[in-house]
Amino acid sequence: MKTIILLLLVALGFNSCKSIEPQNNSSSEREEALVDNDTVVIGSDETTYEIIIIEPGFNAWLQSIARPEGYYSQNFLETRNQILVQAWNQRVLQPSVYDPNLYELQIDYNSRTDYGYEVNYKLYNYFIYFQRKYNQRLSGFIPRI
Repeated sequence: MKTIILLLLVALGFNSCKSIEPQNNSSSEREEALVDNDTVVIGSDETTYEIIIIEPGFNAWLQSIARPEGYYSQNFLETRNQILVQAWNQRVLQPSVYDPNLYELQIDYNSRTDYGYEVNYKLYNYFIYFQRKYNQRLSGFIPRI
């Protein structure tokens, strides 16, 4: 299976005044479990594409707040994803203007490729989640649910 789209965004918070304390195994295990719960891998047997999203809180948001699968048409999702991916990739190429910690990697999204409903649904919802969480605006559309 080809991994076409890879979003690797892990929000890291740094406290400049905090001293470094040794980590115990139980907190390491908890952090590992949180990362596992916040990793969404989308792929299917019908397509050869998958998307991997590692973002704290996204999986919970997708299951509890996002519109359910089937709410949007695939055509709607593909159209919006084209616009949002283009804006995202432009920001990746301008690290002096846009925070390179938010826009780390380009997204390889070809508008002529049928990625299927599930990939388009999860990608679109990630963009909505990202814009709301980080107070960003990738297009003229207001990121609402």
